[in-house]
Amino acid sequence: MHQYKGKLIIHTGSMFSGKTSSLKKDLNRFKIANYKVETYKPCVDTRGGDKITLHDESFMDACGVKEISEIISDVEANKYEVIGIDEVQFLQGTSEEIKDGITEILNKGVTVVTAGLDMDYNGVAFEIVKELMPVADYVNKHHAVCTMCGTDAWVSHRKVKGDARVLIGAQGEYEPLCRSCYNKVKKEEALEVNKNQIKLEIV
Repeated sequence: MHQYKGKLIIHTGSMFSGKTSSLKKDLNRFKIANYKVETYKPCVDTRGGDKITLHDESFMDACGVKEISEIISDVEANKYEVIGIDEVQFLQGTSEEIKDGITEILNKGVTVVTAGLDMDYNGVAFEIVKELMPVADYVNKHHAVCTMCGTDAWVSHRKVKGDARVLIGAQGEYEPLCRSCYNKVKKEEALEVNKNQIKLEIV
């Protein structure tokens, strides 16, 4: 696995697509190959405490961080050779700061494996994932199964109300949908909103 030294490996896609499972698999392979490995997760994701909990209920240990600078300092202090960053889109800071920080780590010969959503619940790309994909050595696009029709999912549809871009959740809050089913659901939601507005005006 020496060909992976100083490489950026990205796992991306919708929720429930197996991104974190693939991150875990990659990091386990590096551990078997006797690399010094550490895993990080953004502090905003409080699920599982100091562990990353996968949808199959397995888990992996992780160090909670807020910003990329904390990862840089930890890598330098402990001489890690491979690091994993789960939910990279939730790191604080601008996409430029995070991208520059990851580049700094790569330039030290450290391999970086990331997992992150490519788009939010509105189908808008997460800036940091969009910025990292062109400069990555390996990009893996994962697909969940659309809960409505069974084809490959395209986006994570939010089932609960709320306009905040970041809402940590799982199956209770989100469902993977293909493009066609997502567009259908969004039209139905828009019709329901208009119907409620008309009722309010009549009252």
